[in-house]
Amino acid sequence: MGILRKKIAVLAGDGIGPEVCHEAIKVLDAVAERFGHRFTYDYQLMGACAIDATGDPLPESTLAACRAADAILLGAIGDPKYDNNPAAKVRPEQGLLRLRKELGLYANIRPVTAYDILLPHSPLKADRIAGADMLIYRELTGGIYFGEKGRTENGAFDHCTYTRPEITRIAHLAFQSAQNRRKKLTLVDKANVLETSRLWREVVQELAPAYPDVAVDYLFVDNAAMQLILNPKQFDVMLTENMFGDILSDEASVIAGSLGLLPSASVGDKAALFEPIHGSYPQAKGRSIANPIATILSIAMMLEHFGLQEAANVVKDAVQDALAQNVLTPELNPTSSSTTEQVGTHIAQCVLGFPTSQLHRDNIKAGMSTII
Repeated sequence: MGILRKKIAVLAGDGIGPEVCHEAIKVLDAVAERFGHRFTYDYQLMGACAIDATGDPLPESTLAACRAADAILLGAIGDPKYDNNPAAKVRPEQGLLRLRKELGLYANIRPVTAYDILLPHSPLKADRIAGADMLIYRELTGGIYFGEKGRTENGAFDHCTYTRPEITRIAHLAFQSAQNRRKKLTLVDKANVLETSRLWREVVQELAPAYPDVAVDYLFVDNAAMQLILNPKQFDVMLTENMFGDILSDEASVIAGSLGLLPSASVGDKAALFEPIHGSYPQAKGRSIANPIATILSIAMMLEHFGLQEAANVVKDAVQDALAQNVLTPELNPTSSSTTEQVGTHIAQCVLGFPTSQLHRDNIKAGMSTII
């Protein structure tokens, strides 16, 4: 593949979002230097910072920039002054929900990998999770999050609706992904209770014959939640609706041992957004302790989206080097931790091909490296 030029809208957001985005962009710039590609960045506001500046969690200028970009990098959104106020009329999350809907980002893809070196960091037993490697496909623009909602005199309601086309388009993506992995797809639903789940099961059963090499099984969501803990290695590609996917993908994060290791992509027919699955972690803001690896791995997913598989693999290998060398922030290395910036610099230098000798690592820890 030749030299690519791509424009990326950067929505750094709130809390630790700007810090982890800075390190991800550092790595992306290293990719550009090594492979000759060109990435330009358009920084825009979204979330609590946008509410503070404009009164709107997703200003029209931000939405326009996202429409004009080849991809979107999102840090994290959320702030306690909105999270802890149930009466708040405008919330950061409203911006993200609207962005997903406006751009048609209907498929959220979350890889969950148990890294051998980090097995002790998971609360689950190592023999249960070693070798776990799955992709969770969560439908992102339908279901209860977007259904009609309101209050009655003595209660409230949230409607959950799905159409056949909404299910079909993400199911095709999940089947295609399974074909390129271990050829197993698990649909998670609640078809014994919910009519929408019965529709999900009908559609998947109708599509399955078009993918004869993919084995399909079905789990009710309560059983799936239990199986994720008992035997996560059984899952290859998991497909599910919006709310179930939200809950299960967060549950699955304990397999990796840290939310700071899990990237995600949200894709549609014309747009794609990449973000870590963790929140804005406002308590860590400005302290240089936030783990940037999930955001950096989200960049790897972005490179794959661009068709730059070799570059994506280089980034993943660089992350593995940081894990192997224990160049990690305090949550994963409390005794001799690195800062957010040091982790990003280490990974960027690995991408550039510089040796990670002990002297080199000492220079990084001392803050003397000037390569990036």
